[in-house]
Amino acid sequence: MYYLREQDSSIEEICYKQEHIDKVWDEIKQVIPEYFQRCIDTEGGHTIQDSEVDKLAEKFGSTSRPQNKVKDVKKVLERLLKETIADFEKERQPYQDILDLESLEEYKHDVNSFKNTVLKNQIPIIRKTLQNKQAKELDKFRINFNKAQPGHLFEVTSNIIKLANEWHNERYNAKEFEQINFCDDLGYYNLDEPNYTAFGVIGGGIKSHFIFKLFPEMYPYRSREGVWALYYLSNKKKFGCTQDSQFLMINIEEGTTQQNYFYPYGLFAFYALRIFNKLKELYAKHGISLPIEYRFVAVDAFLSFVSRSHQDEINVLKKNSQNYHYDY
Repeated sequence: MYYLREQDSSIEEICYKQEHIDKVWDEIKQVIPEYFQRCIDTEGGHTIQDSEVDKLAEKFGSTSRPQNKVKDVKKVLERLLKETIADFEKERQPYQDILDLESLEEYKHDVNSFKNTVLKNQIPIIRKTLQNKQAKELDKFRINFNKAQPGHLFEVTSNIIKLANEWHNERYNAKEFEQINFCDDLGYYNLDEPNYTAFGVIGGGIKSHFIFKLFPEMYPYRSREGVWALYYLSNKKKFGCTQDSQFLMINIEEGTTQQNYFYPYGLFAFYALRIFNKLKELYAKHGISLPIEYRFVAVDAFLSFVSRSHQDEINVLKKNSQNYHYDY
């Protein structure tokens, strides 16, 4: 049975229980170092691991291979972190300029321009999604966006930004944030409520991207890759769920599997926070302090790496996925 928290979030009740969350985390924290080391070995996925080089050499009948230079791990990690932050900042300004409370107020009486000029052409994640004609699964997004009422899109966007600012101003403390031990204490469940969702247009992915670009120290990006990564970091285990992994949506009739595009933001954010704390430990072993102002930028990069590591398998699981609805 699915657990209904304000709306059907398509995960079972057990997944919200702290005891269950802790069991999932116990698995994840054991697996993170493996991927962290793999990220170092491949320099973020840009080179081949030594083990893979050995396999290739054996395949082509070679008994020896050139000795690679010993990596300066600290330099590798520093470079990857610098590149990650630079990539994050590349298109951040439009979000900061447009998704500002004062700027939004200006569009209150011109919601048509907000939809058809601002969202459509000036917000990168929406602009790119609308313009991506090669991915057929995005056709539904384009249809939903065109049908959406401008006033509703403005209201939902405004609600999201107001809540994100309110929480940041009233609840965020840089030192105490990392000490949160219970998902309910993080308290991000409200973002999954209907007032903060434009079904088929502004869902869990896009809304989290909005606030991630504004406050990356407080709000993680619940991307598709991020949810897939949790599936692999948890070793594909069910942890007592009756319907397979909570991180997947499986359509038996169509033979397709997708990441759980309705995965609750409150749960995702709590796992992301714990992942940051674990990454912080691993970076510290190499003499690197993760900048807290980019806390979830580091997490997003790591989760994306984990997902890319399994891209071939994900592609197979996702076949025929153009028939799916996506919670953008």
